[in-house]
Amino acid sequence: MPHARLAVLVSGRGSNLEALHAACGSGRLAAEIALVASNRPDALALTRARAAGIATLACDSRGTGDRAAWDMAFMAAVGAARPDWIVLAGFMRRLDGAAIAPWAGRMLNIHPSLLPRHPGLDTHRRALEAGDAEHGASVHFVTAELDGGPVLAQARVPVLPDDTPERLAARLLPLEHRLLVASLGALLSGRVRLHGDRVWVDGHAAVRPLQLSADGNLS
Repeated sequence: MPHARLAVLVSGRGSNLEALHAACGSGRLAAEIALVASNRPDALALTRARAAGIATLACDSRGTGDRAAWDMAFMAAVGAARPDWIVLAGFMRRLDGAAIAPWAGRMLNIHPSLLPRHPGLDTHRRALEAGDAEHGASVHFVTAELDGGPVLAQARVPVLPDDTPERLAARLLPLEHRLLVASLGALLSGRVRLHGDRVWVDGHAAVRPLQLSADGNLS
């Protein structure tokens, strides 16, 4: 089977990008990263991609007047790389619904909370302020609703008494990497698919998101 082509959208450091790249290189994912695109030309993730020989696209979204027009142009440029899947890995911009509509069911995001709890920013701080007993990350299909698309899989960590937002984030990050790779692997294998607005797993409508186990698999 030919490898799937991935476009990875980033805005920051690129640690999830590196996890995906390593999984592609090791054969764990039957995929190749065709493009890394960012709305921040100074994103460290772009530097990491270029060092790895991956094609990049940098389009600065700061100071643009017409958000919808920028989003349409950006997604058209991403689409020119002919990806099979688009993965948002720390992409910090909410894209217009019309711009992402052609990619319905083929666009994923990883979000650092147990959705539907804490969509948006500052999730680690908000989890602590809410007194949550556990925190985590979610991989979901992207829709026009902010962090509101169907959730495919989650990883969980307990919230400890001495946690700060920084400690909680650091403890969760390795699980985010494993979760993103495992989720994409489940999609590429055909085990998971989106049917309408429901996630289907092994031929059945899922009643809950898959959960990341200690061995890095989804169950």
